[in-house]
Amino acid sequence: MNIPMTVSLLAYFVLMMAIGLYAYRKSTSNVSEYMLGGRNLHPAVGALSAGASDMSGWMLMGLPGAVYLSGLGAAWIAVGLVIGAFFNYVLLAPRLRVYTEFADDAITIPDYLEKRFYDNSHYLRVFSSVVIVIFFTLYTSAGIVAGGKLFEASFGLSYELGLFITAGVVVAYTMFGGFLAVSLTDFVQGCIMFIALILVPIITYSQIDSFSTNGDVELLASSHLSWFAGVTGLGLISSLSWGLGYFGQPHIIVRFMAIRTLSDIKVARRIGMSWMIITVIGAVLTGLFGYIYVTNTSATLDDPETVFIFLSQILFHPIIAGFLLAAILAAIMSTISSQLLVCASSLSEDFYKNFFRREAGQTELVAVGRLSVLGVSIVAGILALDRDSSILSLVSNAWAGFGSAFGPVILLSLFWSGLTRNGALAGMISGAVTVLLWIYGPFSIGGEPLSAVIYEIIPGFIVCSIVSVVVSMMGEPVSTKIVERHQAFTKLLDEKAG
Repeated sequence: MNIPMTVSLLAYFVLMMAIGLYAYRKSTSNVSEYMLGGRNLHPAVGALSAGASDMSGWMLMGLPGAVYLSGLGAAWIAVGLVIGAFFNYVLLAPRLRVYTEFADDAITIPDYLEKRFYDNSHYLRVFSSVVIVIFFTLYTSAGIVAGGKLFEASFGLSYELGLFITAGVVVAYTMFGGFLAVSLTDFVQGCIMFIALILVPIITYSQIDSFSTNGDVELLASSHLSWFAGVTGLGLISSLSWGLGYFGQPHIIVRFMAIRTLSDIKVARRIGMSWMIITVIGAVLTGLFGYIYVTNTSATLDDPETVFIFLSQILFHPIIAGFLLAAILAAIMSTISSQLLVCASSLSEDFYKNFFRREAGQTELVAVGRLSVLGVSIVAGILALDRDSSILSLVSNAWAGFGSAFGPVILLSLFWSGLTRNGALAGMISGAVTVLLWIYGPFSIGGEPLSAVIYEIIPGFIVCSIVSVVVSMMGEPVSTKIVERHQAFTKLLDEKAG
């Protein structure tokens, strides 16, 4: 084991645990603080926290690996994500920040949906909570898989031990520090990712440039340099459609709910989008330059998703390499912690409090939230034991599930007073079922599974949108109480914006 690299990673672990301890002492006295930080998040922390929890191991492993294999054609996903993130800040963030506080201080997405529609049946809360727990458990397992691959490729440890280390550290600071710990660690992790995704492609390019001077570089295949080589029309649409998923990702949009004021949303958008554009470009260039480097040095890279790890170990001093590997852990842990906390909030607030212990006090609910973090992480770890799992595949399935089940419903609920409880519920169910059938159903087109033809978020998002509107318009009219509160919300939003 490389001692300098190990020391760098240990220092990173100590920093994460120290932040968790600080957050434990600072803001875990009640559920609002534990789950939402008391709605007092600084815009810079909110922006980088949203970005870091969004990108996960996909940013440093999945995307560079895809570009390494397929060239710039694989980068259309990144383009779609940048567009989607921008509209998420513009369309959803300001309205959700105001409405969730306006609607009796809703602190989770299921809580918001129930209060938005005065749903005394609790159907909306239950179904949205089930979707969150199922898809986030799958999503969390993707992060743990990335951690296992990191420790296996970098330190020669067993894949299983890598899973245990990754999950163990995240669970520790998330369980005790709650939302503030997750947000502050995300901020630090976002800074580390930013530096790493600038440093690695620049140094790799400098090495390629030295090869070129010596006349040793072979030309890249034109397919790797082309944005359109091997990309079909449906493939391009599928890649760009990843941006639709942003409107329904609970671990991202909950950051908007926690930012301290409406005016801070614009600041967060500028910071968040700048961070995202630079890091995405760095990830794409890492894959492309990594392909050139490996090809022209006759090196061996068994798993394309480890190209960032490979370059870090080959081109940098062990201490710097340790910092760069910490960037991967940062990406992985920031997402896992955010997902675990959303699952915990759903299990404690939306299930335990509403169906088991309505009289549960704040201390009890925080304790249940902590136990939920542990429980979900154990299940996700078991799923991650399959080391052949593709990080990008796991992430894409969960991303589509959330985007299709929640995205249209949340947007409609913020912009249209005519959306009914039944319309929202029918939309969520139809969107989630469409995605599951598209992925796992016994259907094919030309011998290809449906998900290989077009990304499942497209049919899921469309079906959810249509069903939500049709059921709302054909069913009983919206109650006067809902319409009046939506009008009051719109007036309040205008006043705050002005």
